[in-house]
Amino acid sequence: MFRRISQFCKQLFDDSPKAEEDTQEGLSLEVVPRKAHSISRRQISENAIKVLYRLHKSGFKAYLVGGGVRDILLGMQPKDFDVVTNATPEEIKRLFRNCRLVGRRFRLAHIVFGRDVIEVATLRGHHVDSGEKISKTNESGRLLRDNVYGSIDEDAERRDFTVNALYYDISDFSIHSYGGGLQDLESRTIRLIGDPETRYREDPVRMLRAVRFATKLDMSIESAAADPIKELAPLLKDIPAARMYEEVLKLFFAGKAAQNYNMMRDFGLFAPLFPLVDTQLNEAPHGPIAKLLQEMMENTDSRIEQEKPVTPAFFYAAMLWYPLTQRSDDIALESGLSLYDAYTAAMGDIMEQQCRSISIPRRFSTVTKDIWQLQLRFERNKGTKAFKFIEHPKFRAAYDLLLLRGEAEGGTVAKNAAWWKSFVEGSEDQRNVIAKSTNKGGRNRNSQRRRRKPSEKAAPKPAE
Repeated sequence: MFRRISQFCKQLFDDSPKAEEDTQEGLSLEVVPRKAHSISRRQISENAIKVLYRLHKSGFKAYLVGGGVRDILLGMQPKDFDVVTNATPEEIKRLFRNCRLVGRRFRLAHIVFGRDVIEVATLRGHHVDSGEKISKTNESGRLLRDNVYGSIDEDAERRDFTVNALYYDISDFSIHSYGGGLQDLESRTIRLIGDPETRYREDPVRMLRAVRFATKLDMSIESAAADPIKELAPLLKDIPAARMYEEVLKLFFAGKAAQNYNMMRDFGLFAPLFPLVDTQLNEAPHGPIAKLLQEMMENTDSRIEQEKPVTPAFFYAAMLWYPLTQRSDDIALESGLSLYDAYTAAMGDIMEQQCRSISIPRRFSTVTKDIWQLQLRFERNKGTKAFKFIEHPKFRAAYDLLLLRGEAEGGTVAKNAAWWKSFVEGSEDQRNVIAKSTNKGGRNRNSQRRRRKPSEKAAPKPAE
């Protein structure tokens, strides 16, 4: 990868002719011809190439844009390939039978090739004060509707970061770099296009994107882009919960969970997403909850690196475990309910509160509750009961959470976790020994039944 970056930088700063100019808004533009950059069509997905060529042959302008261009130049494998064009969504749909239009705030076309989806957007234009397609903003400056179409220059001025304002033109294979995007790739800098505060107010999720790109690309956030984040972080509370769910997946399930978590805490971006958790972290910054979350983030990254499966259900079960136990204790104290009933009521409360900021699909929230419920059974199901318990379909996830709790809390929980670890990792013979030794000395359930006294025996029936 470093060899590719070195080649890219050499090509970038050689003496090959490059056209440089400014857009009407003063954003610098550099056009790099094919012979002066390292991108080859062989590095672009076959389906993306099909889309680009069909748009081009139909008389439309078509560009590969953003992360696909950026990652290839950095020697990375792009996760997906996005296309922009001057064709409207309706015109795109007429060109591709396998097209579906999605979105209201941003009208997009998805070209479907089996499991591969190429996202095609129409070039965005500037906001205007009147007209049929007007971008709608709320009183804080956040964009509500944004279907305003324009030229490639206008589209670049509307993008968030310079490293994403890179366009690969299929007509002549040149790269259009806006705002010094290529130079920022070389200097490893995340820089916003335009005034940072204005851009963050337009779309507060850009603050999360700045963090995510900094960790993903091993770059630093320019000071002008980093300075307003703490003050503007509360704007994330206004983002729809469904959109925040998707952002959480990108932040914590791409191999950079630990780095993103720590950076989000530093910038104040964690609190709007997980208010219940953040409150407890502030109360006990070095307590069990902090230890568990750090360990969980690192374990998630490790599993992704090893290409092992990860699931949002376990992520939320671990993330919200301590808010759950605190709420359970409060309910039991206030209402006098039993531990189990208070625990069950608390699960619904915690999940409902979390879903106000992040909309967790039911297919995951249901499993999260299963993992929580099983935590109560680990102490009661030792001994011979353990054989049946480990057959539960959610046992493994619940067991993993128990191990994290043991490391974070120590004491009784750690002893419980150690017993289960020896049982789970033991052979069949070892499990039998462990189970019997646990039961040894304990009274048999039948022996605990109260025996009848002689006087309590039923009197014999009188002789007939």
